[in-house]
Amino acid sequence: MAALNILSQPPNPWQLTTASTQPSICKYNNNINTVCQKYASVSNSICKCGRTTATAKSKLPTPQMFPQRTHLSGSGCSWIQDNSPFFDNVTTNGRTRGPLLSVFPTTPAQVSSVQDLFEFICTGDDIPPLVIGFSAPQGCGKTTLVFALDFLFRMTGRNSATISIDDFYLTAEDQARLRDSNPSNALLEFRGNAGSHDLSLSIETLTALGKLTKEGMKIKLPRYDKSAYNGRGNRVDPSMWPEVEGPLTVILFEGWMLGFKPLLTEAVKAVDPQLETVNKKLEAYYDAWDKFINSWIVIKIQDPSCVYQWQLQAEIAMRTDGKPGMSDEEVMDFVSRYLPAYKAYLPTLYLEGPNGSNPKHLLVVEIDEGRNPILGN
Repeated sequence: MAALNILSQPPNPWQLTTASTQPSICKYNNNINTVCQKYASVSNSICKCGRTTATAKSKLPTPQMFPQRTHLSGSGCSWIQDNSPFFDNVTTNGRTRGPLLSVFPTTPAQVSSVQDLFEFICTGDDIPPLVIGFSAPQGCGKTTLVFALDFLFRMTGRNSATISIDDFYLTAEDQARLRDSNPSNALLEFRGNAGSHDLSLSIETLTALGKLTKEGMKIKLPRYDKSAYNGRGNRVDPSMWPEVEGPLTVILFEGWMLGFKPLLTEAVKAVDPQLETVNKKLEAYYDAWDKFINSWIVIKIQDPSCVYQWQLQAEIAMRTDGKPGMSDEEVMDFVSRYLPAYKAYLPTLYLEGPNGSNPKHLLVVEIDEGRNPILGN
């Protein structure tokens, strides 16, 4: 499976525009945008797609088959919507099961949903597993997007695995040691910034996933419980880790700081002197994360301060689900520890792309505070 090539010789891979005059349709070519539909966290949530294609060997699910996703973290993002005509189309026309994308077509193609994005990914040379990195701020909808894509892969007979940088957070005990060894650095007091991840576990897991190419091969994936310790979090006991079986077609890897590049010391100190230590620790992250990624999807935001509201929504949803979560005041304090990194590293991410990425293997989608894609003129 060759690398995902979302851009076809773009004049500027970091610009997000559309040449379409129809607000519900966008085009992949030299100009890129994505118009997606609102996600609703109830049963029968489905993807919207206004087009149909030729006969399929395997059909995508009916609305009754779509799984419930009751956790509302990231709810409100515009990737999925109920009561869509998509399944009316697919149940009569189906979708062709194909390998994952090598190169996107150079002719314009209509893209109106996760389903369309899924179809583009599923066209190309079959050299599995393809690792797609999703870099996006907390609460903007990346987990929902990955959830939907993972479901579509599985329902069309392709094995997929999902992993988050959150799953590589230090245990509560190791995080306490990190805090104690940096007593004057608020950015390392709790989980989140570079330095608060188990990079050895990251390398071990991502390496093992990449070797899951044969039937019968299995590994367990680490998971992190954010609700533990009153919302401060802890790694889930290994006995409870989910198992994934090969051969894998695609690995979906997501995280808020995925692709961040270390900067000059003077640059990060100008944002926040406490970032100097974080920036130094970030130097080890390329070998632990970014080098494993073949292709990237970056969700771009205009103002990092909107993360406050998105994280608050996630914590309220967690409490609604009966899980312990942070109070509103704790959320404000928690997010404030991420903002220096956003302010320091997002400009470079948006200007140059993720660390070590190929501009031809990158899609950028800019969203507003309501998590709605922003259309170009």
